[in-house]
Amino acid sequence: MEDMSRLYQQHAQTVYKFLLAQCRDAHLAEELTQETFYQAIRSVDRFNGSCKVSVWLCQIAKHLWYQHLRKHRREAAEGPPETVLPSAEEETLAQEGQLELLRKIHALSPDAREVVYLRSFGGLSFREIGDVCGRTETWARVTFYRSKELLRTGGTKDEK
Repeated sequence: MEDMSRLYQQHAQTVYKFLLAQCRDAHLAEELTQETFYQAIRSVDRFNGSCKVSVWLCQIAKHLWYQHLRKHRREAAEGPPETVLPSAEEETLAQEGQLELLRKIHALSPDAREVVYLRSFGGLSFREIGDVCGRTETWARVTFYRSKELLRTGGTKDEK
């Protein structure tokens, strides 16, 4: 049990940041982080050491995030939401700058987009991003820099 406690202390922040970058909801990220470690305990015998522990944990977290999304889509399809949403005009006026930035980020290549999300919204270090993506810290730094340049100049993922 001591080993699992140490594992949690070493990797909980990385898993939480990864999930926060994915869902952008602190409460949900915390809940999924706890579930990640629960699932890790249940399947620790299947960990073969072929990757870093942090990568293995983030893979479990990603799987749980996808499960959450599938469940949420099913529930949304079953009935209309009960909450009152602001009008489209109000939403657009309130988030115009943010929406434009998100459109530009969305136009990036998948790798670049993931690095920008993990760094900007998840607050992960370049080393953590490299670990999560199965790449090096240098790759994460270069990808983030190039992505920022594309966002600044208005370039797209198809440019070399």
